[in-house]
Amino acid sequence: MDAAEREVPTEALPHGAGAVHVERVVRAQAPIEPDPRAAAFFDLDNTIVQGASIFHFARGLYRRGFFDARTIAKALWFQTYFRLAGKESAAHVADARETMLAFIEGHTVAEITQVSEEVYEEFVARRIWAGTRAIAQLHLDAGQQVWLVTAAPVEMAGIIAARLGLTGALGTIAEHVEGVYTGRLVGDMLHGPAKADAVRDLVAEHGLDLGRSFAYSDSYNDLPMLSIVGHACAINPDRRLAAHAEEQDWQVRDFRTGRRAARLGLLGAGVTGAVAGAVATGVAVTRRVRRG
Repeated sequence: MDAAEREVPTEALPHGAGAVHVERVVRAQAPIEPDPRAAAFFDLDNTIVQGASIFHFARGLYRRGFFDARTIAKALWFQTYFRLAGKESAAHVADARETMLAFIEGHTVAEITQVSEEVYEEFVARRIWAGTRAIAQLHLDAGQQVWLVTAAPVEMAGIIAARLGLTGALGTIAEHVEGVYTGRLVGDMLHGPAKADAVRDLVAEHGLDLGRSFAYSDSYNDLPMLSIVGHACAINPDRRLAAHAEEQDWQVRDFRTGRRAARLGLLGAGVTGAVAGAVATGVAVTRRVRRG
């Protein structure tokens, strides 16, 4: 595969003629052969959605009085730390997780689900990458299952999956009893190796073939998931993932403009990695949501 085939830089606009053009270009350049034993697994933040869905969600919660500005500031500090340090501190992840779990304690699943619906309309719908949306549709058109796999809130991920017509979403678990959040986490965040484990479980459950399946992500943190499938693709990649994709001869698709790519590249990994996962543990309901 030569460089021109491997990387297809294209500007993607969330609405209007630009988005339509991107969708047509992607559909023309990336045919997907029908294969009922193959599936496609997409990271969410900076892969499907511009930016971090968890921060769009947190913004909606803040506007509705779920927590104060200090909580937002603390989450942003964690984001900056993880991005600049280039590594994950167990102590910092634990601190972020406990902070974010606290603000939903006592709230109901119904409340969080309603907020997720509203936040999608307010902030997320206009931030869907047209190019990634077109790739997902190619898999659907080929009769394949298409799943979001994210550390972000499963309410938000499930709503996005449903609105895009995808099969479903895998997310993180927060404990709730009789429909009310307890403020405790069940299991681990769906981040890093946990994503790969969740994909393996789903593939086994549905009789799919990992070697024939596809995975898409922007983040180096998702190497465990990208590495277990037969077809990996870096979308809007951070610097480390871009370098790894080049070494592995993986396909790379960048739907950002040059300026936007440089700016988001500085923010992407921190938002979509451990911090997003830590925040997500406070608002996720269940590890899996499937369209009815």
